[in-house]
Amino acid sequence: METSLHRQLKQHYATEGSLVEQRLGRYRIDVVRGKELVEIQLASLTAIRDKIAALLKKHDVLVVKPVVMTKHLVKRHREGGEVLSRRRSPKRRTLHDVFDELVHFTRVFPHKRLTLEVVLIEIEEWRFPGHGRRRWRHDNDHLVEDQHLLHVHEVHRFRTAADLRRLLPAALPQPFHTGHLAETLGVQRWIAQQMAYCLREMGAIRQVGKQGGAWLYKSRRTKAA
Repeated sequence: METSLHRQLKQHYATEGSLVEQRLGRYRIDVVRGKELVEIQLASLTAIRDKIAALLKKHDVLVVKPVVMTKHLVKRHREGGEVLSRRRSPKRRTLHDVFDELVHFTRVFPHKRLTLEVVLIEIEEWRFPGHGRRRWRHDNDHLVEDQHLLHVHEVHRFRTAADLRRLLPAALPQPFHTGHLAETLGVQRWIAQQMAYCLREMGAIRQVGKQGGAWLYKSRRTKAA
């Protein structure tokens, strides 16, 4: 079932004259803006990887990947029932979390017809008790009833591997390993490892050796996609 969040984002990206939920061959497109196809993906980018690869053969495509920076949790007594509580989730995501998605999207991005837009958003999530039901099971045995967009905080647009490479901190030593990257950004090591993997696969950095058991990387110049 489509969430209110997805509908709101489609409205956000639909300019005057745009077509929403249009059939194109075997695919349904979220928004068609002139010659550009807009796909808004709340779930994993892996799920639309083959679809996007097929569309890029003939079309310009904008992939919108929302990252929930702040989430407000609204607990109901039951589905559609009265609101029992509201609180802000302690979990916060950042722009660097998009690399968790890009790990399985490097065969598609970068591409000369593809633009990736990462949108940092604030949402409200409505929940109700699951009573042990497994479908859409959430933490503390709650089910998600719906999600609503509250605010768009930041929009980051990427067209090339060099665009993503700019997320590397300027203070990073050359060469560097993922420990340096994690420390400089203030993120966990596994996030830094995902960044390094994606940037290496995209040709934005290259392996230049090892220090102990850690791979060393250097930035490299890349041609425009």
